[in-house]
Amino acid sequence: MARVNPEGWREIRATGSLAREIETLSVLAEGLDDRYAVYHGVHWSRVHEIARASVGEIDFVIVGPGGRVLLIEQKTGFLEETPDGLCKVYVDGAKSVPVQIARNKENFHNRLRKLPGGGETPVEILLYCPDHTVKDPGTAGIDPSRIVDGRRKDRLVEIITAILPSGGDVPPPNAPIHRFLGELLDLVPNVGASVQGVGALQTRLSEGLAHWGRRIEVDPFRLRVVGTAGSGKTQLALAVYTDAVRRGERALYVCYNRPLADHIAVIATPGGTVTTYHHLADRISRANGTVPNFGSSDVYASMEAAMDRYHPTDGDLVDTLIVDEGQDFNSRWAENLFRFLKPGGRAWWLEDPMQNLYDRPAVPLPGWTRLRADINYRSPREIVAFLNRLLPVGGQIHAGSPLSDAEIDFLTYSDTPSLIEQTVEAVNRCVKQGFKRDQIAIVTYRGRESSWLTPYDQIGGHRLRAPTGQYDLLGNSIYTEGNVAIDSVHRFKGRAAPCIVLTEIDFENLTENSIRRLFVGATRATMKLVLVLSDAAANVLLNQKSETQR
Repeated sequence: MARVNPEGWREIRATGSLAREIETLSVLAEGLDDRYAVYHGVHWSRVHEIARASVGEIDFVIVGPGGRVLLIEQKTGFLEETPDGLCKVYVDGAKSVPVQIARNKENFHNRLRKLPGGGETPVEILLYCPDHTVKDPGTAGIDPSRIVDGRRKDRLVEIITAILPSGGDVPPPNAPIHRFLGELLDLVPNVGASVQGVGALQTRLSEGLAHWGRRIEVDPFRLRVVGTAGSGKTQLALAVYTDAVRRGERALYVCYNRPLADHIAVIATPGGTVTTYHHLADRISRANGTVPNFGSSDVYASMEAAMDRYHPTDGDLVDTLIVDEGQDFNSRWAENLFRFLKPGGRAWWLEDPMQNLYDRPAVPLPGWTRLRADINYRSPREIVAFLNRLLPVGGQIHAGSPLSDAEIDFLTYSDTPSLIEQTVEAVNRCVKQGFKRDQIAIVTYRGRESSWLTPYDQIGGHRLRAPTGQYDLLGNSIYTEGNVAIDSVHRFKGRAAPCIVLTEIDFENLTENSIRRLFVGATRATMKLVLVLSDAAANVLLNQKSETQR
């Protein structure tokens, strides 16, 4: 069986063209032996300035024995055969397949040449179009021997092995070509993409934290990353975690929110430990013969006390400690976690003061190297512009997403019935705009305990996937059955969705805490944002906008 990167692709629940690519990946994985390495979804996005971005994509890269490389471009559906060669018709017009393949090969080779000896690496190309039969290969614009169409799709593996013969030495996992592809490949899934929805949306911020944050060298290694929402903090954390696991080291990744930790545990490379502070305390309590009672009001305080008393054994110590959502931790928790780090181990602390919804003092980390990142690559520029009108000068953030024209919708309510009505209207608008229900998340400005929406498992015609407030025997949150996610802004922090309905926004004055809640909720959106505000909050924001424009 071929070695496939990234791992976990069999667990992806994909639809559309991604599902077809996963089918092809299965054929490659089963048909090729372990002398071949298959990289899936190799792409890059380099933001040169706020208004421009260049993007390239290759569906599959195969590294064969001897270090030869094959780029595979997959085109599903039907193609058009024109005098200028094969074309694929998209919503925004037809695009030349030969030109696209040639451009991707050139971009790939240009970056490969920067490696020592990379310019000498043989790179071949292949077009795989299983749904189309090329009638006139001579005018396709591509070498006919490098086209696998509907007539030859059953011979895909055979043709690949003919291009990449099995002879020659197999490059080791740490060979330059594999390190190079590991940098280009989106090994770090965007922690906001819903696995149950559109599949794993993968993002590579080639000049972001996940690329250059790991190149910082300090001794002892203590790095505090202060990054805004969408800057790539969790992508960096996942990359650091993956690096440690692949080196055979012990890695401990600690979040504050249980929903985020559960999501990270699903998409992270197996081999380390992903947990929350309280879940770690739960495991330690159980290992010492005490089973926490999650029905008790003081269960978390008792687990915290157990952590204060615990002294990690040699078997508990880790080489790499990663603390995500550091703004939500207190100094005592930090001290307890640092005791799990081996002498000479590496510690990463990632935080965003603007997401400090609990108003906790910043944890002092004297002597730590500090790294700042103030570019939001996740949210459309309109959302960033909206937030910058609320943020003080000096605390504003920069937009790094190439996505624009994402108009923000504002809906207002005056009482509880109209709140429900307008929240339903917000979801309906998103559905009408083409978003699937599992791409939409309702995020409540209020906490779950005080939200008017907490009792509901359905609003309008939309069934909600909501936390019930109950837990199973292992402390896992139990959710209602539904296809529109709903959660509080506190619990949804650290995650994202294509479409966010931020509802129950209610305040009479624009305080620092209200700005933080708006900031956290709005920056969860990767494509569309709808705000459902009380009349009072809408008036405050309207006045704020007027003051800003003067």
